[in-house]
Amino acid sequence: MSFNPVVVVTKKEKPEWYKATAQYAQSETNIAIRQLLTTLIPYLLLMILMVQTIRNSYPYGITLALAVIAAALFARIFIFFHDCTHGSFVASPRWNRNIGYCCGILTFTAFHDWRRSHAGHHITVGDLDRRGMGDITIMTVEEYLTATPLKRLAYRLYRNPVIMFGIGPLYYFLLRNRYPSPGAKKIDFISVIFTNLAIAAIVVIASLTIGFRTYLLVQLPILAFAATLGVWLFYNQHQFEGVYWARHEVWDPWRVAMEGASYYKLPWLLQWVTGNIGFHHVHHVRPGIPNYRLQECYDAIPELQAITPLTLAKSLGSLHLNLYDEYQRKMVSFQSLKNSKKFVAD
Repeated sequence: MSFNPVVVVTKKEKPEWYKATAQYAQSETNIAIRQLLTTLIPYLLLMILMVQTIRNSYPYGITLALAVIAAALFARIFIFFHDCTHGSFVASPRWNRNIGYCCGILTFTAFHDWRRSHAGHHITVGDLDRRGMGDITIMTVEEYLTATPLKRLAYRLYRNPVIMFGIGPLYYFLLRNRYPSPGAKKIDFISVIFTNLAIAAIVVIASLTIGFRTYLLVQLPILAFAATLGVWLFYNQHQFEGVYWARHEVWDPWRVAMEGASYYKLPWLLQWVTGNIGFHHVHHVRPGIPNYRLQECYDAIPELQAITPLTLAKSLGSLHLNLYDEYQRKMVSFQSLKNSKKFVAD
């Protein structure tokens, strides 16, 4: 990924073109309602159809095939939830909260608690001195080389694709989201409790109607597929070749938005499924832009188009980038450390 130097700005100044993004940070209720109806209704119908495949003893492969489609809609529902946490999905703060809570229950995520931790992500992303707030853990080369063998092993396991995109996503949505994140306020605790109770009620009702086993056979694969997609997207939005990281004293929020978040160019169907979140640099420039206006904003402002897209093919190469090298100012692989004299001596 490359960056056009003409849009690099200092820490204190806003670029001239930033003002032009304001007009796209406007919610349109009609579009939001249409998005909800065209996503939630098919999602629920697919779940009903999956229940029928199990009740009629169809091959479970058919159920899983339907789960893939349902998972895509699950991911889209999460994008609506994400917009609501930014207060951008609809104009009303009250209805952003109400819709956010409903979408959060469907996607196993507490509204207020996630909103706070995600806000932390936006204000600390790319800052090497403020890591750990709603982001994927990354160590610098120096930190890794000086870490204990046990800590190195733990980090290697964490960055292993099987754990990162397999076990990790399920853990996050099923278990991690069941308790408040660090620094939670009273409202965050309440949102977690409310969401957990709502999920428990759904499980109980499902168990009394279709049966607990059937519910698991339907909901679990949907959650697994959608969670993996979600983590994959988030990973590629901030972990890619050329990504911007800096120490706090020189950390530039405008460079973070343009260089620390990718423009993940996806095929049109995946772009629809993911609610245009591939325009992640646009989202970080102005988080108040709803998903349905990100493309419009990108198309209208040439400076946003100066970013080299991250393609699907290129994103696969990001998997081997595990550490940030502060001296080279780039992400590197574990393999690259084999030539490090310090690493060998250690």
